[in-house]
Amino acid sequence: MREYSVASLYEVPGEANLTDIVHRNAERTPQRTVVARKVGGVWRDVSAAEFLAEIEAVADGLIALGVRAGDRVAIMSRTRYEWSVLDFAIWEAGAVSVPLYETSSAEQVAWILADSGATAVFTETSALTSVVDAVRERLPGLRYVWQIERDNGGSGALSVMAEAGSGADPRIRAERHRALTSASIATVIYTSGTTGRPKGCLLTHGNLLFEIGNAVELLPALFRDDEGRARTLLFLPLAHIFARIVHLGVLHGGAVLGHLPDPTHVAEELGEFKPTLVLAVPRIFEKIYNAAALEAGSRGRLAAYVFGRAVETAVDWSRAAEQGRIGERLRLRHAFFDRLVYAGIRARLGGRLRYAISGGAPLGERLTRFFHGVGLTVCEGYGLTECAPAIAISPYQKPKAGTVGPPLPGTTVRIADDGEIQVKGPQVFAGYLHDEAATRAAFTADGYLRTGDLGRLDDEGYLSISGRAKEILVTAAGKNVAPLPLEERLNAHPLIDQALVVGDRRPYVAALITLDLEAVANWLGQHGRERGEPLPELCRDPELAGELQRAVDDANRSVSRAESIRRFAVLPTTWTIESGQLSAKLSLKRYVVNVEHAADIDGLYAES
Repeated sequence: MREYSVASLYEVPGEANLTDIVHRNAERTPQRTVVARKVGGVWRDVSAAEFLAEIEAVADGLIALGVRAGDRVAIMSRTRYEWSVLDFAIWEAGAVSVPLYETSSAEQVAWILADSGATAVFTETSALTSVVDAVRERLPGLRYVWQIERDNGGSGALSVMAEAGSGADPRIRAERHRALTSASIATVIYTSGTTGRPKGCLLTHGNLLFEIGNAVELLPALFRDDEGRARTLLFLPLAHIFARIVHLGVLHGGAVLGHLPDPTHVAEELGEFKPTLVLAVPRIFEKIYNAAALEAGSRGRLAAYVFGRAVETAVDWSRAAEQGRIGERLRLRHAFFDRLVYAGIRARLGGRLRYAISGGAPLGERLTRFFHGVGLTVCEGYGLTECAPAIAISPYQKPKAGTVGPPLPGTTVRIADDGEIQVKGPQVFAGYLHDEAATRAAFTADGYLRTGDLGRLDDEGYLSISGRAKEILVTAAGKNVAPLPLEERLNAHPLIDQALVVGDRRPYVAALITLDLEAVANWLGQHGRERGEPLPELCRDPELAGELQRAVDDANRSVSRAESIRRFAVLPTTWTIESGQLSAKLSLKRYVVNVEHAADIDGLYAES
């Protein structure tokens, strides 16, 4: 058993709670911009004093309308300015927030609102209000449904709250938020439920404050700025703990926070908002890389060759920089491609983007090094909802590609004899709501949280993730295979949208592949073919199959022969959140895909 601990950089006072963030900002620097809000197509600065005033007005309204201290209040919305206001206002009123993904089904909404005991819910749109209304008869404890966006000339939820609380006694609100301590429950976040009904994770104010306090101290260039130059554009769902903790860290550290409800427009908004930090899941970085590769390919063989050389140079430069040994020839080569290729990529990312945080799944060493060489340092993180969420994060001061960094300050990580990652620290949750048996099962006898993930610690305490214990494939020959490294390599190919590696109790490893339709259309055009060829025909196309086979061959070079992919099937479909194969954080739901495509998987072994 191997163990590694990092000393804490920030201690949470016992009387502290999350509302301290907005009160401190307003008291110390009332006119400093803390949030940029897009109104009528224009980004408008919101000062610390304005932000607090709006939070207090909503909190007064919540209290006036009957929300009691300790009540659960749900938020079902995309990432937007109002989400941040509501989150803090719920705490300011002494209540507990319960996030809901806007993509949740009626059954999921019914379960989470009932299990959490929510007395009120904020919905973003009339469509989401209808989802709640459809199950409201099963929710006798739900007293209020307030809609964020105005509907048919009515008032939006924030205006309703402000009007209801206009005559409220501010001393009641002050007593509510002062009564909260670091041990008070701040939020109930429900796990994805891929292996059963979602479980509510109870996270305290102290859990979240410990996370953001230590993250800001560890990574000051990402979060800390008293002059308003550091800017973070948030487009991942705030219903997920990953985006939520970064949103809190940005406000705690002093950078400017912007919200983007529709991530399909992220390319345009990067140029307009000009962030210095973004957070994303690996698929976002893969798409940025693939788009640059496809653009180069569309300009001809010479441009494609130049891009390939630029990629190799970026990777070489990153590796040499990590070792502190950048030779003069590499420096000159890197400077040449910086002017020719890298500057253009940075410009498409807004021109000022220097840092990114990637989480949800491993990004992969090659892409991490590529972006580092381009000038974007990607800090990979690892965590669980139960840990609020960060367990480890790669520091930009000393990155090590292929790892998720050492434990967050104040955290101990150990690797059990069976390879499981186990963790102890002040960020570990208070337990599962209404499920004492699951809470007990989540911990070892000596108090470490079982993550269910497999990993390794190197001599410097940097953690590498090899996969989920439940996702390890065991072939018929008894070979243990971790699917994630193979899937990372496949997903990095421009023509591949998603890949799922299979082979549990089968004679060999195989893969299911879905196509990136935009990339395939460009590929067809480059090969002098009709861009609109039907997808079912493309799945059987021998020329395209040859391209995909080269991607499989490349992935196989990273593993032994016994772990290599022998066959693959190209599916005439896409996997999405809406159709149920992807979680809200864009993670593949393996069980769902395995069930839906059982016949396709059987076909891969039909001749075995």
